[in-house]
Parts: sequence; C-alpha cells; structure tokens
Amino acid sequence: MSTSYTQGGEYLRPLRIHADRAGGRLEIDWADGHHTEYDFVTLRWLCPCAYCRGEAGMPGWLDSSPSLTLAQTQLTDIQLIGEYAIAPTWADGHHTGYYTFDRLRSECPCPEDEARRRERPHARHQLG
Repeated sequence: MSTSYTQGGEYLRPLRIHADRAGGRLEIDWADGHHTEYDFVTLRWLCPCAYCRGEAGMPGWLDSSPSLTLAQTQLTDIQLIGEYAIAPTWADGHHTGYYTFDRLRSECPCPEDEARRRERPHARHQLG
C-alpha cells in the first residue's frame, strides 16, 4: 500500500516523542508503526528557521558549514506546536526552529528511508 506524506493521517501522527537528553537523541514513534531517531547533532543541522536556512534569497548560517559547539547541539527543552510540529530549545538559547512532523518524517535517517530517498530522489513525498 502506498502512503503519501501529503495525505498525513497515520503516517504523520506521532504517538510518542521522547527527547533522550542523556543519550543525545530524539525518538519518535509514528501511528503507522515506524520509529524515527535523530541524534541531536543531525537534528540541529536540520533547523528550518530563517536564521539557519536563510530568507529572501540570502543563505542562512548553517549554509556556511560552521563547526557546531556543544551548546548548539545540547537540547534543553522541547515544545509541541499545535498538532504539526515541535520546537526544540538548544543550550545556546536558539529556539526559533519549528520542525514539522512532515519534515521529521520525510528526513528520517533510518536505513529504510535512506534507501527510499536514494532509489527515488525526486519522489521525496511518496512511500511505496
């Protein structure tokens, strides 16, 4: 059965979101049975905010390939934003990135999803 990211439903509904601060990872269990884990360094690199990603045609800070400090990759808090996103707060005070469930699922670093993206690089929003 094919499930589309854009359809949402079970595919984009997290049942459990756990920030393992000691282990340095964010774990998400999705309603369709999939499990996603991000280490905090990878999660910080995914920050979608205007400062990190840029805006109005200007590159963001992360586009300069900076060296991240421990404080920039140390999660201190995480907030649920409605029913569509999370907003982490990092030890350096950065807190403006809203990570949508769509993005967290579409960028899942598990081997299954990595293989899917390699096989169909232009079909990012389609599972098969």
